[in-house]
Amino acid sequence: MTKEHPPEPLDFFIWTVEDVGMWLEEINLGSYRQIFKENGVNGEYLEGMSMFTTEQILRFIRRCHMKWGDFITLCKELRRIKVACLKGEQKVLRPWWAPSCLSIFFVKVAKRNRQSRVVSLKLEP
Repeated sequence: MTKEHPPEPLDFFIWTVEDVGMWLEEINLGSYRQIFKENGVNGEYLEGMSMFTTEQILRFIRRCHMKWGDFITLCKELRRIKVACLKGEQKVLRPWWAPSCLSIFFVKVAKRNRQSRVVSLKLEP
């Protein structure tokens, strides 16, 4: 991702440490940007947080010196991204290298692939 453009939320599981930092700024948790970077928190790590045990959550909070309210905000924002992904609410762009005649096909496949990556979220009725 570039510095001018924030990371695309649907691709959060492939975010780099820098992408996570930009996202933290967007959700008003920018004060944690440096500590997340020092701890190597990337998109794959964020995805795995949904499987953390209570002990792992507490360890993460201590290591990143997070306030409980900020941790809850982080979790809510992650959930929002996952729900949007499952519902297919976010726009999927055709990459520059894909021929325009395959745009519709590419977008459908990309959405299906991205939705299948969000396996750890359980939706309540």
